[in-house]
Amino acid sequence: MAVKSGARSSGRWLVVTIPYLWLLALFLVPFLIVFKISLSQDAIAQPPYLPTFDLSEGWAAFKDAFGELSFENYGYVLSWDNEFIEAYGSSLWIAGISTILLLLVGYPIAYGMARAPKSIRPTLLMLVILPFWTSFLIRVYAWIGILSPEGLLNQLLIALGIISPDAPLQILATDTAVYIGIVYSYLPFMILPLYSALEKMDETLLEAAADLGCPPFAAFWKITWPLSLPGVFAGCLLCFIPAVGEFVIPDLLGGSDTLMIGKVLWTEFSVNRSWTVSSAVAVLLLMVLVIPIVFYQNLQAREVEGR
Repeated sequence: MAVKSGARSSGRWLVVTIPYLWLLALFLVPFLIVFKISLSQDAIAQPPYLPTFDLSEGWAAFKDAFGELSFENYGYVLSWDNEFIEAYGSSLWIAGISTILLLLVGYPIAYGMARAPKSIRPTLLMLVILPFWTSFLIRVYAWIGILSPEGLLNQLLIALGIISPDAPLQILATDTAVYIGIVYSYLPFMILPLYSALEKMDETLLEAAADLGCPPFAAFWKITWPLSLPGVFAGCLLCFIPAVGEFVIPDLLGGSDTLMIGKVLWTEFSVNRSWTVSSAVAVLLLMVLVIPIVFYQNLQAREVEGR
C-alpha cells in the first residue's frame, strides 16, 4: 500500500510539475529576457543594446551592469508626443469592434450547429475547422484579390449593375478591410467555444419554457444566453487578445493610416533597430492583455464559489 501511495503522489507531482516547467521555459524565461532588454539602452553593438550580462566577468561586473538598467524606455513609450499611445488605443478599438462583429457573426452559426441534427454536426464542425488546413498568410493574401478595386467583389457588383465601372469600391487599404480580415481569420476561434457551450445545454429547459407560455425570444434571453456565457467569454478572449497584437492583417489589408501596435512594434524592431523600445512596447502590450485574462479568471472563480 505504501508503494502504491508513493507512486500515486509521484505521478501527481509529475503531472503538476510538467506544465509549470513548460511555462517557465517557454514563457517566463523569454519574458524576463525581453523585460531586461526593455530596461537597457540602445547602442551600436551586437546585440544592439547595453548593458549585457556576462557572468564570466564575475559577480561585480554583473552588479554594475544591473545598476545601469532604467525605465527610461517606458517613459518614452508612454509619453504623449509619439505614436505609441495612439497605436495602443487604435489596436484596442479595432480588436474590440472586431470581437463584437465576431460574436454577432459567430453566435448564430454556433447556435445553428448546436441545434442541427446530430448526424451532420461533425460535418459542420469540420467545415468550421477547414480553413486551418490552408496557410494563414495565403488566406489573407486571397482577400487582396477579393477587395482590391479590380478584385472579385467589385467585378461582381459591376456585373450586377450595383456600382459603376468608373467608381469601384475602395475597400482595400482601409480599416474596413482590416475588420473583414480579422473577422474571417478568427471566426473559428469564436464559433468553437460557443458551439461547445451551446451543445451541452439541456434542450428540455426550452421545452419547459414553451410549455409555460414563454415566447421563443424571451426563452433565448432568459435561458440560452445565460447558459452560453462561458462560451461567449472564452470566444471573446480567444479573439480579442491575438487581435490586439495582430500584424499580418493590418500590414497586408490596411492602409498607411491603419495604426496598430503590432505594426509599430515591427517598425521599431526591424526598421529603427531599437530593440529596447520595441521590447518595452511588447511588455506593456502583455500587461494590457493580462487585464481581460484576470477579469475572466475572477468571473470563473465567482461562478465556482456560487456553486
